[in-house]
Amino acid sequence: GMRIVRDRESLPEAVASARREASSAFGDGTVFCERYVERARHIEVQLIADTHGNVVTLGERECSIQRRHQKLVEESPSAALTPESREAMEAAAERACRAVGYRNAGTFEFLLGPDGSFYFIELNARLQVEHPVTELCTGIDLVKEQLHVAAGEELSVKGRAPRRGHAIEIRLNAEDPEHDFRPSPGRVARFAPAQGPGVRVDTFIESGSTINPFYDSMVAKLIVWDADRPSAIA
Repeated sequence: GMRIVRDRESLPEAVASARREASSAFGDGTVFCERYVERARHIEVQLIADTHGNVVTLGERECSIQRRHQKLVEESPSAALTPESREAMEAAAERACRAVGYRNAGTFEFLLGPDGSFYFIELNARLQVEHPVTELCTGIDLVKEQLHVAAGEELSVKGRAPRRGHAIEIRLNAEDPEHDFRPSPGRVARFAPAQGPGVRVDTFIESGSTINPFYDSMVAKLIVWDADRPSAIA
């Protein structure tokens, strides 16, 4: 239901259109007005907070490559951040986490403007699709840490988690590129995922699986890790 409004005259129709779409999809036509950041990058910070007041930030993920506001490629670290801007973003996420008394794994999402300024979008209070790139760059199992937090235990790492190398995730979607990327359910005749050092595939698919039309079109995630960004891309 997102609309870009560039002048006062187009506001009424944009609000009405957004309300119709939101009401149809979610049963709630509430509309929020927020600043539009031109040519922004989508940067998010992963963190975990326990019940003892400890917080660990695990770096950022760049999620700017999207289609229809849906992420397609995610990577860590972002090539757009300097060490100073990275620390500023992680520190902001940690402050916000402490201010609301947050407990659990969570992701603070930001828009990064061309001038280096950043703006808070939302907190996703769960593990996200792209969390494996963070796991590969930090060596920390986020699901295991969630279970430790839920059990009342302290985090195994606090402050800023160590990180190494570069990871990229590509979402694999059951879509038809010749027809505007419409969902393409059906039977998977053969599935042969990539394998080898530095390659991770998260999926439920195997040869003979059936992809039904009732869920999101994403059916697998290909995540790669290497010592630096060019090597990960290769």
